[in-house]
Amino acid sequence: MANPNPLRHLLLRWPSNAADLCSTRVCNTGINHWRSRYSTATPESFAQDEKPGEKNDTNWFTLPPYTDTVNGAALGKEIAGRWSESRKDAIKDSKTQESATDVASTTALKWILRCCPELPRSLVQKLFRLRQVRRESSNIEDSDSSALLQKPRLKRVTAKDSMNLGDRIFLPVTVKEVPVEKKELHCNGEEVNFIRSLELYKDPAIIVVNKPPGMPVQGGIGIKTSLDELAITCLSYDCSEPPRLVHRLDRDCSGILVMGRTQISATVLHSIFREKTFGASGNDTSNEKRVLERRYWALVIGSPRHPKGLVSAPLGKVVVDNGKSERITVVNNSQSLSSQHAVTKYKVIGSSSQGYTWLELSPLTGRKHQLRVHCAEVLGTPIVGDYKYGWQAHRNLKPLSLSNVESQHEELPKRKNLPFGINMHNGSISEKHPRLHLHCKQMVLPNITQVLQNLGQYSDYDLSQLESLKLDAPMPSYMERSWNITNS
Repeated sequence: MANPNPLRHLLLRWPSNAADLCSTRVCNTGINHWRSRYSTATPESFAQDEKPGEKNDTNWFTLPPYTDTVNGAALGKEIAGRWSESRKDAIKDSKTQESATDVASTTALKWILRCCPELPRSLVQKLFRLRQVRRESSNIEDSDSSALLQKPRLKRVTAKDSMNLGDRIFLPVTVKEVPVEKKELHCNGEEVNFIRSLELYKDPAIIVVNKPPGMPVQGGIGIKTSLDELAITCLSYDCSEPPRLVHRLDRDCSGILVMGRTQISATVLHSIFREKTFGASGNDTSNEKRVLERRYWALVIGSPRHPKGLVSAPLGKVVVDNGKSERITVVNNSQSLSSQHAVTKYKVIGSSSQGYTWLELSPLTGRKHQLRVHCAEVLGTPIVGDYKYGWQAHRNLKPLSLSNVESQHEELPKRKNLPFGINMHNGSISEKHPRLHLHCKQMVLPNITQVLQNLGQYSDYDLSQLESLKLDAPMPSYMERSWNITNS
């Protein structure tokens, strides 16, 4: 008989204490940690599964026995409500089967990377290709009593083999000599204080910051400093793991950015963001309450035809400037292999006689440059400061004259640049070249810490009663000034 409550398979063992969520990992991290608990083993201690003639002179570095862990991806799907109440009966059997197999979904490769995050993934994959990884299996269901008297047997294991409870992985002892490469920036006191001043919310599972405009979220070619790297140095605090990104914001966009403080919380959050896009891509655009909501404020040039509405237009990537750059555009043929379904809700929250309109944008999917393209190409109202998709509208744009209040404010001394070259003061519509006016103002997301703190009672836990976190981020100074100008 199938288990009537498949959710209990998702979460099995976890710290009962909220404070332990940061200090305890799915596996305690680091090779050095395992050195103190697990000694190297010589081949004489085991009955090796080697071919005749092979030399048996390898010492092994032993990882801890595999234990049940939280399946973050499956938990994220449950929280996101991908399986609604109305569909549970129709998919009950398949759901139970999927959840029941979640425990065995961890592969040998994933377990090694989880236990030893300092090891480069490429090195671990090379060890598998060279057939230098062994496993001591704890599965003795098919063994007879005489087999139990034999010495433990090591067998070769592939990267995709699933782990069973109690299995132990053995690596060549030389992996302990691999130098640890930590990507950590060195910041002075002023820089650390600045990054920490961006915090909007923090608990044992997540940390939320108000990303400043002009700061890239992720590193890349030509990027010296990115927020994900700074978070390792400035936002780890007493947590044994660095914060991890779960979604993105454009470089010139500002506002709410959520990061997971542990591997499991990051996996759950990433799954929730992904399921949000998956549901909307399946034409699920009803007005029912959503587990994840994001609201952006944008100042646009012109005004949409309707005060509110729903934009549903597939997006695709095109190459321009003889292959030197690329841009996103609305794809007329939605059947194109390169197109992605994109849905955005919008409503007018303010207008001015100067020809500007404030919009609240709620992306139901998470596509690259989705809001910017939908505003420019579908609504016909490009976002102020978006010279990539609204350059034609900016050609005849002139800076607005300041009101008396703004003129007095303008006479105040200019603020100096913040650390990392960040300037949040200049760029309003009173200037010749305004900056991008797109800001993630509000977000509602599930309180996953509440779930992770109650894992012991998870089999009886009602996810429909899960509380939500409501976050709000103030706009940067130049957008505040534009707001005051258009409302004066």
